[in-house]
Amino acid sequence: MKKKIGFIIIGGLLFSCGATVQQKEVKSTKLPIAGTWKLISGTLIEKGDTTVTFYDKNLSFIKIINDTHFAFLNHDLKKGKDTATAAYSSGGGRYTLNDSTYTEHLEYCSDRQWEGNDFPFTITIKNDTLVQSGIEKVESAGVNRLNIEKYVRLP
Repeated sequence: MKKKIGFIIIGGLLFSCGATVQQKEVKSTKLPIAGTWKLISGTLIEKGDTTVTFYDKNLSFIKIINDTHFAFLNHDLKKGKDTATAAYSSGGGRYTLNDSTYTEHLEYCSDRQWEGNDFPFTITIKNDTLVQSGIEKVESAGVNRLNIEKYVRLP
């Protein structure tokens, strides 16, 4: 009888430990948006004008997203030596993700007028491709445009 009670207690402890491990595994699941993303193309539509930029030969732009924050880095590939194409920008902050609505809360930016603004985007992720689309509005900079960006996930 004492052995049966001992086995029941030990079995109960083992069972409850297994349940705890399983819950921890569920909590540590990464968001599908988390990772490092390389911008392939960007389309800006503002006041009826459309500008498409391909980030392959002259510019490089990456976005790094973890569970709570994002950061972006953009620069020209000629190390600033060609004054006609020299470029650098960066920024970051917190974000929220609710279903397909990804909202960046820009806290830091090399163009300081953009700081303190929220930018809601609709996102889709298919395989290694992320597409985000949304209105960027910064009244102090006179910006009100549709921004569509296509990224590929980096390993």
